[in-house]
Amino acid sequence: MIGQAELYLQQLLIALNIGNWVGNFAMVLAITLLLQLMWRAFTKKTHRIIERTVNQWDDIVWFAVWRPVNWLIVLMGGSMALRVVAASEDLLISNYLPLIQKISILLLVGWAFLRLVSKAESTFVAHDDKDTTTVTAMAKLAKLSLVVVVILSVVQTLGVSVSGVLAFGGMGGLVVGMAAKDLLSNLFGALMVYMDKPFKVGDWIRSPDKSIEGTVEDIGWRVTRIRTFDKRPIYVPNSLFTQIVVENPSRMSNRRIKENFGLRYSDIHQINKIINEVREMLSNHPEIDTRQTLIVNFDLFNNSSLDFFIYTFTKTTNWVKYHNIKQDVLLKVAEIVAKNNAEFAFPTRQLHFDATALQGRSDS
Repeated sequence: MIGQAELYLQQLLIALNIGNWVGNFAMVLAITLLLQLMWRAFTKKTHRIIERTVNQWDDIVWFAVWRPVNWLIVLMGGSMALRVVAASEDLLISNYLPLIQKISILLLVGWAFLRLVSKAESTFVAHDDKDTTTVTAMAKLAKLSLVVVVILSVVQTLGVSVSGVLAFGGMGGLVVGMAAKDLLSNLFGALMVYMDKPFKVGDWIRSPDKSIEGTVEDIGWRVTRIRTFDKRPIYVPNSLFTQIVVENPSRMSNRRIKENFGLRYSDIHQINKIINEVREMLSNHPEIDTRQTLIVNFDLFNNSSLDFFIYTFTKTTNWVKYHNIKQDVLLKVAEIVAKNNAEFAFPTRQLHFDATALQGRSDS
């Protein structure tokens, strides 16, 4: 009888302990759920307030933190619930839960900063007044730095000496550098492009040294993607830009009109008037930049024509608009030539016969 009573008592104590464990576990889950609901309500209200503001940084910061904080609540609640279970059942995982919790918090913090950088990059790239290349370069450097810092922090949390890892990296740097010589040269080429800024995303570039011409679509760490005018992508290693000449027509201040015209030799008396009227037309043209060089002059006694030329610059650099302006200028020159009863010359030949010699031959 006494033995049975002791057994019943032990079973009752176990039941009480189980009830305690279940109660604590349920309480932790309830608190976690309550915090989740409160955070979601706070998130909706804050989001509506931020949408009405003009400042962009509140949008960026809020985008960076709201989702990691949401997962932080889940992480803390889940880890505490696991601690309750592990402590009551003497599970081995209870020894590793604090370490897992620290690593998870580090990863969440790193994720928040990565979201901050990504949101800032997308926000400022969308602005026309921002230098897209600089923004992208700064974002890539910030992301790389964040990844390195988070990895080193996790390694140190695991108990590995960071100084030893860095020392190992220093010893292996020479070997890695020799094995990845081309990769490193492309990396430094990208850094030179970011620092010197010979071009940026969206620029039209070309090289007289290589068959490279098109619009820059992306500047990566290894290659730059250029879209040619026939819509073919070209992937150029960044190290090449340290060795070749790169022209950037997108940064020209004006576009040049340089054309030659030939009049008939019979129009030599009208050529001075035509040149003066063409010069006046260009000086009064609304799309011609008169602050730049403007030349209209008789140039050459050619084989079949009297040649004069125009040399001037448009205000616009837009390729399509430039050709419309050039067409208008050429048609106006044609009108001036026709108005002065002159004509453009075409290749002709004149044959002169010696009448005396011809008469002698006919007599013989």
